[in-house]
Amino acid sequence: MAITRSAKKALRQSERRKIRNIQRKKKIKDLLKEVKSLVSQKKIEGAKELLPQVYELLDKAAKTDLIKKNTAARKKSRMARLISKIELGSKSQQ
Repeated sequence: MAITRSAKKALRQSERRKIRNIQRKKKIKDLLKEVKSLVSQKKIEGAKELLPQVYELLDKAAKTDLIKKNTAARKKSRMARLISKIELGSKSQQ
């Protein structure tokens, strides 16, 4: 247990940051799941509309060191590739 005032304050700060980080990571995961579910339902337009929000959340998370820069880039790339792959598949069937 923290003894000094500064240690107690650091503990309070870390608890607040932990909660905030968990919320932000959950928001990212939920949005990624939503995009994947839209793609699996062949709702490409809906997925395309969510893509800028995904990019924004991932960029902010990488900027604040919530996730690493390359992790954000990888997730963005995979989402874009997933959407374009389905889009090309649906165009070739028409």
